[in-house]
Amino acid sequence: MPTPLHETQIIVLLKAPRPGLAKTRLAAAIGDAAALTAYRSLVEFLFERIASVTSVQLRFTPADAAAEIDHWLKPGWISRPQGDGDLGDRLHSAFRSSRDEGFAKTIIIGSDCPYLDVADLEEAALSLDQYDVAVGPANDGGYWLIGLKDAHPELFIGIDWSTGQVLQQTLDSARRVELKHHLLRTLSDVDTLEDWNAFRSYPGDRD
Repeated sequence: MPTPLHETQIIVLLKAPRPGLAKTRLAAAIGDAAALTAYRSLVEFLFERIASVTSVQLRFTPADAAAEIDHWLKPGWISRPQGDGDLGDRLHSAFRSSRDEGFAKTIIIGSDCPYLDVADLEEAALSLDQYDVAVGPANDGGYWLIGLKDAHPELFIGIDWSTGQVLQQTLDSARRVELKHHLLRTLSDVDTLEDWNAFRSYPGDRD
């Protein structure tokens, strides 16, 4: 019997675990070395939570970071560079290539939200049977997940990335092109020292 994630590819956007590249806002408070340790902890925590999912692609940046990413691969997972352009360009490219590879649905998450689990991915995939877009709202005004059946470049144009307007602008774009959306639960990214301290007290944290 097909699972909720049947014919669905999960794509995780990652940065290479390098000092000064990952978790820059957190690094401003605790330093590059400590922020890098935090980043590794967040990524590994998230990957343990979704380890049972087989169709996962790790999309990394910069393009020469494969050796730094591939040790995180689990059975059935693959890795690939994100490509060029701003975040919108890279999101659209990921959706387009996933569709071209034959996946009926594609769900993209980042490495900033360790609180999501397989049930969230399953809800997003199931919602795409009735809706055009699945979105996981983040408390900072962005989103921690976006899922599509088809690549829709309109959703990634004119977005003020890394601001509190990302979610609203995305939903407004969806409405303009008459795409129906489903909202998942609201979760928090881990970007600041306050976020990091909250995560460290989260049940199940292995820090």
